[in-house]
Amino acid sequence: MTSTVPALGTRTAEGSALQAVLLDMDGTLVDTEGFWWDVEVEIFARLGHTLDESWRHVVVGGPMTRSAGFLIEATGAAITLAEISVLLNEGFEQRIGTALPLMPGAKRLLAELHEQQIPTALVSASHRRIIDRVLTSLGPHHFTLSVAGDEVSRTKPYPDPYLLAAAGLGVDPARCAVIEDTATGVASAEAAGCQVVAVPSVAPIAPAERRTVVGSLEDVDLAFLRGLMTEMR
Repeated sequence: MTSTVPALGTRTAEGSALQAVLLDMDGTLVDTEGFWWDVEVEIFARLGHTLDESWRHVVVGGPMTRSAGFLIEATGAAITLAEISVLLNEGFEQRIGTALPLMPGAKRLLAELHEQQIPTALVSASHRRIIDRVLTSLGPHHFTLSVAGDEVSRTKPYPDPYLLAAAGLGVDPARCAVIEDTATGVASAEAAGCQVVAVPSVAPIAPAERRTVVGSLEDVDLAFLRGLMTEMR
């Protein structure tokens, strides 16, 4: 966790049903989904295997156990899940150590949420070691708390990460707006009962009940998120 939970009285503006905003990391706030794929391609190439580009849609947004497990099975690579996880995390850390591009609109949205004292959580399937590196660039002061994929027994697409974040903030999941970029993350947030804003990064995501699809974070601001909650009433 990155800071203390604000008092209940500061959580929402008068008349707003929005209690908190929960954000995914890779592909949502930081333009790193391609980084993961590039690292996976490089590592499996060293093992003598070529990854099919079509597999990218299968592994995007998932926990490492699922994505790496799929690639090991698909390629038949002679490596364990534990071994490949270490290599993937190390390769990704090297990538973000040289460049960490933010998604369009991310900096502005985080600044607005912070300025308006909206409780905000970073909820990612990435491991804690990765999240803490990324938080240095995003600014840990922007987040009330963060939840990593290796801190829950079941990560996305299960609801556990978002339920844990809502509980940590002391808010109702149904009054949380979640911003996600993959179907896996959307499924997790919807299973937790949250209102979802999908900003697709790699694969398309269709609109649905309690789900709004936008083209970019530049289309999202606090008024927009509050408006989604008002429509629920």
